[in-house]
Amino acid sequence: MSPTTAVVDVTQNGSVKSHETAGNVCEAIGNYDILKLLDNPRPINIERKRSFDEKSFSDQFPDGLSPHQHCRNTENSLRAIDSPCRRSSLYTYTPRSHTYYDAHPMVSDAWDALRRSLVHFRDQPVGTIAALDHSVEGLNYDQVFVRDFVPSALAFLMNGEDEVVKNFLLKTLLLQSWEKRVDQFKLGEGVMPASFKVLHDPVRNFETLIADFGESAIGRVAPVDSGFWWIILLRAYTKSTGDTSLAEKPECQRGMRLILSLCLSEGFDTFPTLLCADGCCMIDRRMGVYGYPIEIQALFFMALRCALLLLKQDDVGKEFVERIVDRLHALSYHMRSYFWLDLKQLNNIYRYKTEEYSHTAVNKFNVMPDSLPDWVFDFMPTRGGYFIGNVSPAKMDFRWFCMGNCMAILSSMATPEQSAAIMDLIESRWEELVGEMPLKICYPAIESHEWRIVTGCDPKNTRWSYHNGGSWPVLVWLLTAACIKTGRPQIARRAIELAERRLSKDQWPEYYDGKMGRYIGKQARKFQTWSIAGYLVAKMMLDDPSHLGMISLEEDKQMKPLVKRSASWTC
Repeated sequence: MSPTTAVVDVTQNGSVKSHETAGNVCEAIGNYDILKLLDNPRPINIERKRSFDEKSFSDQFPDGLSPHQHCRNTENSLRAIDSPCRRSSLYTYTPRSHTYYDAHPMVSDAWDALRRSLVHFRDQPVGTIAALDHSVEGLNYDQVFVRDFVPSALAFLMNGEDEVVKNFLLKTLLLQSWEKRVDQFKLGEGVMPASFKVLHDPVRNFETLIADFGESAIGRVAPVDSGFWWIILLRAYTKSTGDTSLAEKPECQRGMRLILSLCLSEGFDTFPTLLCADGCCMIDRRMGVYGYPIEIQALFFMALRCALLLLKQDDVGKEFVERIVDRLHALSYHMRSYFWLDLKQLNNIYRYKTEEYSHTAVNKFNVMPDSLPDWVFDFMPTRGGYFIGNVSPAKMDFRWFCMGNCMAILSSMATPEQSAAIMDLIESRWEELVGEMPLKICYPAIESHEWRIVTGCDPKNTRWSYHNGGSWPVLVWLLTAACIKTGRPQIARRAIELAERRLSKDQWPEYYDGKMGRYIGKQARKFQTWSIAGYLVAKMMLDDPSHLGMISLEEDKQMKPLVKRSASWTC
């Protein structure tokens, strides 16, 4: 128990009151009526929707970014992706009525399970809980997690149900704005909560929202990714609905600027990447991802590009636009240069010299060739490549991380050649990365002495389990999106068919254990909401590729690829 708790009430007139009380740190929405924020009519402007992020950034600001198509799809696929997002044809009727026809029996079961996970606050849906497994203790699985809600939000948007997404964006925005203290230490103003829950007072018949910014999390680590996911979801909502009024609200503009202020702040770092602690992202336990994890860098890149589309071009907004553009150019060069690994680059690292000095140094991070793990030589195919897990002084984490690589494709942090090379790697190493249940969160697992040092003997992250090489069904939606963007839908179809063999029968587990993903995770929750939503998003996206536009950004050809290392895919 922390010695004090800051409880913040938002009154009817919008003023904020703060006082101290005993208990855990929490942020509570009091008597503040935000219905006025939710009742604005939604203007649907198809022309605005189609051109929202397809207009040239160079027309808006000379040094900006201009999105361009780099999908290697057929002409029909390109037309589908550029068209406005519409309700998936998987259904004859909306799942709201529960009388729709579905192409696979699992779809009906998935929608029923997803709707049971909905959380309401003052009679309005505001999100979905992490899991609805009554057989085990709830812990924090009864909360609405920002990162977990993203696939749920995409599923609802794809089905034309945007109310819950809008409510979620506004509620989390209010939670962001309050003062947060963890063990008497104040967090940055722009931090988004990792999760929140609805508490009901039966005596007063009153509901409040309690937010967790990391003070209740395992390891007490604040989430770095929540703010990025919030910006990405705001852009997905805008792209899907054509409603620009939400993003243009002063509250949303301020929320984005607060997030950007945190991650664009200047300091002692000499790299454009974002320095992070272990446990700050989807891999929320100690797994040796401290430093510059690929997942955070890819999300950072995606959020910056989405913010460029959403920020107003007023005096304040233009300042952030300039900072974002500068950071994107530096970040794209850094990631494409130093995080990319293929057969050619692996051989270069193998022959590195050490203790190099000056700007002419080839081994810029002083990585010792002897630190190359044996497995990477067998894992690297002749055709293919990927962004490695981490790069920092004298350290290269060569592990494959699924989310970071898929998000690199979707954000166009990866060049078209690198995107194709990542798909080549997945096909070449199907047994290792997909196995019998998609999809490995990372590869390979760490074990023995390394496991004891890196994880601190974490019993949940034993080899081929949980974050340590476990298989996570939720990742199938990211894989599907990346496959569609690179013109490889057959890869996604194969992965979805694998998931359909067991996922529903096994009651939608959180993750699977084993080298091939054969076993339900030892501590996996059943009816894990993002496993359910990830499957639905993958199915609807494959059925209607135009949905890809919500979560994908085209390549900016002004950011010329400076690195040709991925040319190994043409060997």
